[in-house]
Amino acid sequence: MATTERASRAETKAQRRSARRSENTVDGIPPLARLFPLGLQHVLAMYAGAVAVPLIVGGALGYSAGDLAFLISADLFVAGIATIIQSVGFWRFGVRLPLMQGVTFAAVGPMIAIGQSEGIQAVFGATIACGVFMILAAPFFSQLLRFFPPIVTGTVILIIGLSLMRVAAGWIVDGSAEGAPPVNVAFAAGTLLVIVLIERFAPPPLQRVSVLLGLAIGTIAAVFVPGMVDWSGVGDAGWFAFVTPFHFGLPTFQVASIVSMVIVGIVIMTETTGDMIAVGEIVEKPVTRRRLADGLRADGLGTVIGGVFNTFPYTAFAQNVGLVSLTGVRSRYVATAAGLILVVLGLIPKVSAIVEGVPSAVLGGAGIALFGMVAASGIRTLSKVRFNNKNVLIVAISVGVALLPTVTPTIYDQFPQWFTLIFDSGISAGAIVAILLNLLLNSDEMRAARAGDAALGAYDAVRGPAAAALVHPEAEGTGLIPTQVLDAQRRAEAEADAAFPGDAIPEEGSGRPAPDAR
Repeated sequence: MATTERASRAETKAQRRSARRSENTVDGIPPLARLFPLGLQHVLAMYAGAVAVPLIVGGALGYSAGDLAFLISADLFVAGIATIIQSVGFWRFGVRLPLMQGVTFAAVGPMIAIGQSEGIQAVFGATIACGVFMILAAPFFSQLLRFFPPIVTGTVILIIGLSLMRVAAGWIVDGSAEGAPPVNVAFAAGTLLVIVLIERFAPPPLQRVSVLLGLAIGTIAAVFVPGMVDWSGVGDAGWFAFVTPFHFGLPTFQVASIVSMVIVGIVIMTETTGDMIAVGEIVEKPVTRRRLADGLRADGLGTVIGGVFNTFPYTAFAQNVGLVSLTGVRSRYVATAAGLILVVLGLIPKVSAIVEGVPSAVLGGAGIALFGMVAASGIRTLSKVRFNNKNVLIVAISVGVALLPTVTPTIYDQFPQWFTLIFDSGISAGAIVAILLNLLLNSDEMRAARAGDAALGAYDAVRGPAAAALVHPEAEGTGLIPTQVLDAQRRAEAEADAAFPGDAIPEEGSGRPAPDAR
């Protein structure tokens, strides 16, 4: 009898574990009790970045506090709609992955220039035209996926994480010209410590929302420090405000403004491609050409909706990529829940004002963990790459070029606007350099010349027998081409694994040594 009861309990536990595993898939839906806090966590991670662009553009154009508040509400409202389109998807729109959408920083300079010379209506007209261009160009741009083998995708993901550290540092500095106040550094470090302690000691359900808890605890602690939390605007904010289309007047379409924003659209598609591939790697659902085209179309549709509802071009937010990696929650419906929360925040200014009260220093502490996880995901992708001198050079130069505007923001101030539009974004600059260097140094001819060389020099940091595997350079991480390993090398790997079983590096979930891609 006791044996039967134990067997029954064991079966029940196994069924629960199986149910939890089925929930934690891209298409699985977590219980509502977990869905809301997980979605709110994504909102808090991207909120500061989401409202920064309307604040910057509206401030540069001399808008009143009321107009700035409307721009922020419109931004949150459309960000929610764009996120729902991207995560749920319909027809050929939406990548159907846990991605959050927000206004891109790449458009800030051009929008300010257009707004000061032609008016805000020209900004919205150029935004609508940019979105239409992105929708039409998506199937052609998706064909470029073959230019994103692991050496490129890993480098781009690493660059995304490293470049975003400037955002985290900016939150901690909080606009101070004399560096970060010690109290800000203390709160950032404290928030980061809380997240680490939750990951170490808390039960698994709380670990999933470690960032949300870190932000909440950091904010509660900041309430007791004068000047850290500013909720003065909560009382003045209304309970409901509908976002009306064309609030600032009908859009105008100026050719020069449209050309400028189309260039922004190309930058957006480049950055979004890196983010989509990164999320696909993290949730183990590689992005195909068709899925990439669907995601880029959703970006374009979100941008068109943004122009109609008085806001700006939209792209995937890289900081939320880090949150997916940190929490391990793969469900795209978590992003959908976050999108619904954003829509509500856009319609209820009072709730939005409460969320806006989270101290920037607390956000900065959480940002260190989030953005660091993005960089770590890039390193994980690069671990599939065979690091000969040429591949080391590709990563080194790409990261170096990408970080130039991060370490010295004024480096390209004397260059034309079209140049700064591309290279002031470390992500787009690094991606372009990585693609071009990979084409130059890993051409078909050079791969064929090295095909018989299964040995690696000391400079390649051999990781074990798996490092000698030869695969198609575009196979890993794209889902486009099945991995092809030479039979002779399979036998060599099997013999080496038998002799040195501890040196093989298995690929996650595959049960076999991980192949290396050039």
